[in-house]
Formats: sequence, C-alpha cells, structure tokens
Amino acid sequence: MIEAKDLRGRFNDWPRAGSRVYRAPGRVNLIGEHTDYNDGFVMPAAIDFHTWVAIAPRTDRTISVFSENFQEAVRFDLDDPAPQPKRHWSDYVRGVALALEQSGYRLRGAQLQIRSDVPIGAGLSSSAAIEVATGYALLHHSGFDVEKVELARLCQRAENDFVGVRCGIMDQFISCQGEKGKALLLDCRSLEYKLLPLAKATRLVICNTMVKHELAAGEYNKRRAECEEGVRHLARRGDDVKTLRDVTSAQLESDSRDLPDIIYRRCRHVISENARVLQAAAALERGSVAEFGRLIDESHRSLQQDYEVSCAELDLMVNLANALPGTYGARMTGGGFGGCTVNLVLDEAVEEFKTRIARDYENTTGITPEIYVCETTDGVKEVVSG
Repeated sequence: MIEAKDLRGRFNDWPRAGSRVYRAPGRVNLIGEHTDYNDGFVMPAAIDFHTWVAIAPRTDRTISVFSENFQEAVRFDLDDPAPQPKRHWSDYVRGVALALEQSGYRLRGAQLQIRSDVPIGAGLSSSAAIEVATGYALLHHSGFDVEKVELARLCQRAENDFVGVRCGIMDQFISCQGEKGKALLLDCRSLEYKLLPLAKATRLVICNTMVKHELAAGEYNKRRAECEEGVRHLARRGDDVKTLRDVTSAQLESDSRDLPDIIYRRCRHVISENARVLQAAAALERGSVAEFGRLIDESHRSLQQDYEVSCAELDLMVNLANALPGTYGARMTGGGFGGCTVNLVLDEAVEEFKTRIARDYENTTGITPEIYVCETTDGVKEVVSG
C-alpha cells in the first residue's frame, strides 16, 4: 500500500503546480454475486488496493491522461461531439468524463496521471476504482461538490453506456462509500445501505487463481440477458415482477415447469443469493462467524451449479481453502471464470493458510497464485493537495 506522503516520489513527471491527488479503493464482494444488476442485495467491502489520480489544471478543454501502469498517454477533447470507445484502458476515463458532462457538470480541462495497485482482471474491481477516482478528481477540479451516491450512479452509467459492460452499481458504490473495519449491505434498488462490523478475530484473505478465461465478458452479459428472460416468463402470470428481486422462492418453484431449465437455475441462484445476503447481514450483527461462513460456502455452490460462472481453478481454490484449519468459508468473488476467491480465516491461522493453499494450488495446477491478506478501508477521498 502506498502512503500519501510517498505519492510525489512514486509518480513519474509529477504534474505541475496546483496538482491534487485522489484515491479510490478496489473491493471484494463477501456475498451477493450477480444480484446487483437484478436490483438485489450485495455485501462488499472496500479493500486496501487503490487507484490514485493526480490532477492538474489546463487552460483548454482537453483531458490529457498518462497511465503509469500501461506507460501510455492519451488525450481527448471534452467538446468532441461524437466520442467513441476504443476498447482501451482510457475508455474508463473518457466514459466517466462523458457521463459527467451529459449530467450537466461542465468540466475544466486537466492533466491526469494514474497509477493503480488493484490487480487487473482479478475480480477486485479495478475498473470501478479508476472510474470513481477519476470522477471524484474531475468534479473537485472543476469546482463541484461531490455527492457520492450520484457519483456512483454516473460511474456505473459510464461503464454501461460507454465501456459496454452491463454491470450493476455495487462496485462503484462501495468504492465511494466504503468504511474501514466494515462490510456494506446494499439494497441495489433503493440504494439504502448499512455498514456492518466484521469479526475482529478474522481476516479476509483473497486468493488470485491467476487465470481469467476469455469468455468472461461475454458470459457476464449473457447471464444478465438470461435473468431478464426469466423476468419476462415470471411476469406473464400477472404478478408485479420487474426484476428477480420481486420474485420469491415459492413463486419461482410454482412456475418452474414453465421455465427452460437453464433460465430456472439462473433465477434460482439470484433469488436464493438475495436471501443469503440478508441472512449473512443478520449473522454479522449477531457476531455469528460460523453462520456467516456457512452462507459464503452456500453462495459458491450456487454460483458453481446454478449460475455456472465458476471454473476448475476457482473450485479447486475453494476446496483447498475449506480443507484448511481456521477457514470459516470460501467462495469465488467477482464476475467469475477466473480471478479470485475470498476466504474468511481465523486470524491466528492466516500464515499457515497462505503457505499451504499456495503450495497445494501450485502443485495441482502448475500456477503460482497470489495471496492477499487485506484490510478494509475507506472510500474515495483526496489524499494530497498543493
């Protein structure tokens, strides 16, 4: 983790006088996977991987961006009448600027420099971190007060409409509203949220499988379409069903014979996962770590069997974790088809957990995983000015 006092030395060719630096965190989703775009419930936590954006003024309406991670520079004109995505990392920056402008925020030109230690493609929301950090920086730079729920909405819109990924709002919301020591229960329909304490005797350990299967992006959009097909089927009986959030398990079972099997299973995952999130929140409030871990395990089985977004490497990592002492629960996290698992581990068992799971995973797959013991952290904020 980079400290604020070290930032000036870590950025290459620091922007000119008047620069400011903002950072936004990545996240791990503890439970509630593929429910956010169904207006459901999720429970993410912001973690201590961040994207930093240094910003300095320009005298025109140009945004000039340099990425330290990619060692690339990009420029675009805020007055471009027909901006188009390029399937490039800069689309996240340009998409956010466009969403802000379209919502009435007239932005000032700026020089941006970006660096990130959020692992890319690992399911820890590197995209939302760059969106939120960029949006927050551009708004502050242009003299606007930042309302964080609105910022999350606009960053989600940028990813949906410009980048082309039909994500829900969870990632952007937790990057805005995270709090150290807490998980966040979010109602993705109302955007009401509640911060919940995590057990102090446990740690969040994230295991990166180091694989990302190519079908991931297409399958994500396909799952969303399958959920929408399920809603259309279920709404035919006359019930007020707008999303799967409006369907109970009993309603689904009563209509199951009329649904194609694959659509039934997609719906069953989302509906049961919403129930698990609420049960998990109650478990955290009671301090029941064992119950919370059991629900995490159930979530993985549902993602594996009903939603079919896991893969052999994720399943192996989960099985290895659950065989180790001190593991309360393990599941894939993120969109699936690779990336990471999240594990709730007894604090005193963490070192043995790290050693054994890395060894056993590499012995089986030939792949060296990355293991991150994470701290929860606060949402987007300014860290350096002047």
